[in-house]
Amino acid sequence: MKRITKAIIPAAGLGTRMLPISAAVCKEMLPIVDLPAIYHLALEAAASGITDILIITNRGKEAMENFFDLSPEYEKALAAKGRQADIDTLKRISSLANIYFLRQKEPSGLAHAVGNARGFVGDEPFLVLYGDDVIFSNVPVCRQMISVYEKYGRTVVGVKPVSHDELKKYSSLKVEPIEGESSVTYCTDMIEKPREGEEFSNLSILGRVLLTPDIFDVIDSLSPGAGGEYQLTDAIAEIARREGIFALEFEGERYDLGSKIGLLKANIVRGLSHPETKDELRAFLREISKDIK
Repeated sequence: MKRITKAIIPAAGLGTRMLPISAAVCKEMLPIVDLPAIYHLALEAAASGITDILIITNRGKEAMENFFDLSPEYEKALAAKGRQADIDTLKRISSLANIYFLRQKEPSGLAHAVGNARGFVGDEPFLVLYGDDVIFSNVPVCRQMISVYEKYGRTVVGVKPVSHDELKKYSSLKVEPIEGESSVTYCTDMIEKPREGEEFSNLSILGRVLLTPDIFDVIDSLSPGAGGEYQLTDAIAEIARREGIFALEFEGERYDLGSKIGLLKANIVRGLSHPETKDELRAFLREISKDIK
């Protein structure tokens, strides 16, 4: 079984839910305290043993490339002030993994974005971390998924139960239990953005999938799906119907960084653990909570 060393982060969306700020700043660079969302995705992959990360972008997202690059100007200015710890932080970011960038020329859906990465992936299994989904967990979710793949040798999707109202925004999986497993189920079908009555279950893919290279032939033959786009869920569904896949209900809290409330929640959670902000933020939240009705 081949070791998984590659990951893809599709980050080419316009971020219309985050307007007006996303008209000037790509949503992946919006901060969670002092680090952008895209960093947390790359860190999760690197902490799971991934050595090569391809970030799929589009026009106007050069800030992501600059963030992961070395900055001699900052290093010189920080050195003059004796701020070696900050220099070390910037160097750790730039050496997190081998990070590459590829532009998606047209916004044609997640499957189209992943399909562009065929040359990067080759014949290896790989991870996809959805650009909007930051997950804080004790064990990196990518590492959790790799463990399932190492056991079963097939496609793995990261899932969570969602409310009935939320299913129509995500996907719904047809699953059956596996003896001896508490968090892993066997999946034989799924549907993207189901209409009322089309749901299989309340389990939905939320931000992480581990795919085998046969997905690319499926993507090549896809027809447009929900929203007129080429949906990655449709491609994975074909694999599930053909040979079955595995669904991991992962440990961790997921935050939708493509939404204003998701960004706010992630900042509060991270701020309560950040050494520079946790004490003052905790006191502030206690104070203002007295006036919340």
